[in-house]
Amino acid sequence: MRLKNEQYEEIKRVVIDTFLGYEIKSVPISAFEMAVKMGIRVVPYSALNNEQKKASLKFSLDGYSMENKAHEWTIYYNDSCESYGRINQTIMHEIGHYALGHIKEGEEEEAEAKFFAKYALAPPPLVHNICQDVNVESIMGIFDLSYQAAEYAYRYYNNWLRFGELDYTDYELCLLELFKVA
Repeated sequence: MRLKNEQYEEIKRVVIDTFLGYEIKSVPISAFEMAVKMGIRVVPYSALNNEQKKASLKFSLDGYSMENKAHEWTIYYNDSCESYGRINQTIMHEIGHYALGHIKEGEEEEAEAKFFAKYALAPPPLVHNICQDVNVESIMGIFDLSYQAAEYAYRYYNNWLRFGELDYTDYELCLLELFKVA
């Protein structure tokens, strides 16, 4: 699903505001660290009993998040995934739901959370200023992403370049300053 340009811009701002608010300022960006700083509990499927694990796998092969009656958030994730990058992406996606204030599930909310995770884990301004030779492998190595996520990040980076990377937005300048690459 394609979101409106204004939505993408707002999500980028939320990512940067979240980084600022929780002092996330080093690469690779750890969704685990971010969740802990945000007060979100992170639980691997392997910590669940067999019945809970079966139900979780049936609900999502990757992971999901829930808010309990006390308004505490928990992210459940499949820790038997093939790579840390995939797990980190899943947790960041769920953080996206939380940070964006999603209270219902739907196609638009999923698209927003997916974009949140993509932007948060490899923001184009950081890719541009940290990677010496920008390619899928360098993004994968520096940002600790799965190959598929690095491919998406590389494509997004190239689109970002094409549409004006020299005109940094205020939030991109803030991001560069936060990560000390300005």
